[in-house]
Amino acid sequence: TSQLHQPASKMAAASVGEALCAVRARIADAVARKEGASAAAAAVRLVAVSKTKPFAAILEAYDAGQRIFGENYVQELVEKANNPELQLPGIQWHFIGHLQSNKAKLLAGLPNLVMVETVDSQKLATTLNRVVGAAQETPLNVMAQVNTSREENKHGVSPEECTDLARHIIESCDHLRLVGLMTIGQIGRVLEPGTQNPDFLELVRCRTLVSEELRLPAASLELSMGMSSDFEHAIDLGSTNVRVGSTIFGQREYPAKPSA
Repeated sequence: TSQLHQPASKMAAASVGEALCAVRARIADAVARKEGASAAAAAVRLVAVSKTKPFAAILEAYDAGQRIFGENYVQELVEKANNPELQLPGIQWHFIGHLQSNKAKLLAGLPNLVMVETVDSQKLATTLNRVVGAAQETPLNVMAQVNTSREENKHGVSPEECTDLARHIIESCDHLRLVGLMTIGQIGRVLEPGTQNPDFLELVRCRTLVSEELRLPAASLELSMGMSSDFEHAIDLGSTNVRVGSTIFGQREYPAKPSA
């Protein structure tokens, strides 16, 4: 039996539904605290990161009202998106892991895939544009991934290259729709009290540069930043899309990493 088909027992002290409700409340509180919070700020999207989680856990979150799920591994997303149990009204998938150009074709035309958040090169954008154009009529929403922490082991373009990637997607990729910028940032970064995450600030700066150089309204570009440990701080700094996994589903149960 596939790990994905195993029951969702012993997932966490709280049920997935209860944990999801608590996360939603924290998001609402963060939005309310945000200075000048507006209707736009209130529209913070919660992506429930369900990588390595069994179908039962996703169904539990779905039953609790969650519709948007994020996956990191191509093969796992293909299995989940194509599974009849998960062909549910309103369900949406975001791909949030590293995507190799030679795997892009596997995502093209995938049921209910609404966004790839991790376009990290012009080469990948060109490849994804070609395979999406051949597989589906509607453009695929994408984000440009930026390596704001400038770590060698992180994927994403450098902040200096961000505008060029955005321009390439907009001008040369008819089958892709650039909807924003995404970053992971340094994991486990410890901030002094009263300071702000420099990786998040860098993504905000990148959006300003892209919007100015390409003459786009800044508000037309989303910011995907913030995970379980820092999503509230990310919202404070302008995130419109937070990716939360372990806080909803508990720690990953399956140490075996699926192949990309």
